[in-house]
Amino acid sequence: MFMARYLGPKVKLSRRVGVPIADLPKHTAKRQLTPPGIHGYRGRRLRDYGVRLNEKQKLRFHYNVLERQFRNTVEEATRRPGNTGELLLQLLESRLDNVVRRAGFSRSIWGARQLVAHGHVMVNGQKVDRPSYCVKVGDKVTLKTKIQPVVRDAMESMVGHIVPGWLELNPSELTLSVLASPTSDQIPFDVNTNLIVEFYR
Repeated sequence: MFMARYLGPKVKLSRRVGVPIADLPKHTAKRQLTPPGIHGYRGRRLRDYGVRLNEKQKLRFHYNVLERQFRNTVEEATRRPGNTGELLLQLLESRLDNVVRRAGFSRSIWGARQLVAHGHVMVNGQKVDRPSYCVKVGDKVTLKTKIQPVVRDAMESMVGHIVPGWLELNPSELTLSVLASPTSDQIPFDVNTNLIVEFYR
């Protein structure tokens, strides 16, 4: 079944899963993490299926991917040799829109997706407008000249933003190099991937 991309208030997604899916003040504010509803679903306990579903939704919302895309990524991680949960995180983290987010070029995954989709991002000198494009070790990500002032303003508003160790940012030139494959301890989002893998079995 085809599901359209969610276009409503993003904070509702954080409230739905009970954790901030974006590192933005309106998502991390304590009052925003209460469950939706007039009484916040007091006393509601999730069953095993609900717990696994909620964990899957947390990760899906964090990376802003559709259910079909997410399922395909899980299947790809399952086919590869190694720990499926670790590989799932690695594949999602290596998406171009997420790399743009991690570099600090955009404050959110939704802004990063827009930067990529509008053709402002280049990989190894070639324009790439697919947010799902998977970067590889050795790739160099750059921005088109006309968008650089906007990106610099966004970066100045994110004082203290930390670029993960698997990426190397050159702030003066606004270039980004992929040094290694991301590992789970380098991902600033807490999620139980074992529950997600179980959900799809």
